[in-house]
Amino acid sequence: MATVLEKIVDVKKQEVELRKKEVPVEELQTRILTINRPRNFYSAVAKHPIRKVNLIAEIKKASPSAGVIRPDFDPAQIAQIYTDAGADALSILTDETFFQGKLDYIQDVKRVSPLPVLRKDFIIDEYQIYEARAYGADAILLIAEILSSSQILDMLILASTLKMTSLIEVHNADSLMQVRKTVGFPHERYSLLGINNRDLHSQTVDIGNTLRLMNLLDDESREAVVSESGIKTADDIEKLAAAGVSAVLIGETFMRADNIAQKIEELLGPMPAASQEQS
Repeated sequence: MATVLEKIVDVKKQEVELRKKEVPVEELQTRILTINRPRNFYSAVAKHPIRKVNLIAEIKKASPSAGVIRPDFDPAQIAQIYTDAGADALSILTDETFFQGKLDYIQDVKRVSPLPVLRKDFIIDEYQIYEARAYGADAILLIAEILSSSQILDMLILASTLKMTSLIEVHNADSLMQVRKTVGFPHERYSLLGINNRDLHSQTVDIGNTLRLMNLLDDESREAVVSESGIKTADDIEKLAAAGVSAVLIGETFMRADNIAQKIEELLGPMPAASQEQS
């Protein structure tokens, strides 16, 4: 029986082939020439944090494991709340079939927020990288578990050519060993390592996954690591910060909150007064 991840990838292959026919890559390349240079996602996420860790706040309506998470879903409004609450970067789910996302959400969000934006999707083809940039994304997610080493290298080169940051996501020790020397290729400060705490096959979540995999990294590789999924409490944040994590990517915890700004402060603490004055 196919896993959820395998089903998503199978559907994504069909979707990409259809989109290529609807909007040829040459049209995307032309569109890219007309839009602003990408915002610096790497710097936003890898900088010394003002609070315990840097925050990539995710905009997500639904997921295969949870169904609809936030019925009253307004991406621009959520982005404004995140920005005002001191998020450092934004992540936007653009998969339509399984997460009820849209590429258009990237443009909607960038109209109201100055923060850099990650396109969170299942990227399996270089076409999707051109597509992400054409819609205004500043960064892309590359999932090691669904890409070969050569695909990752090719995609890193293309993304850096487009001045985009790549978040290279791993889920286990095997995929970490596969990509850890790839982070920083072909240019430093264009790629980051992400450790996902969700098992993409069983859909179970354990933040201990980040703590275990951090132990396999040398000091240089620990400089810019993002922990993703299953982060729900201030205690989780404390543990990850103590392990040397640079940033956390949190979506569902915020999307389920009645008061998103309050939930951010509950997890990360208040913004320092000096930072609030500067903003």
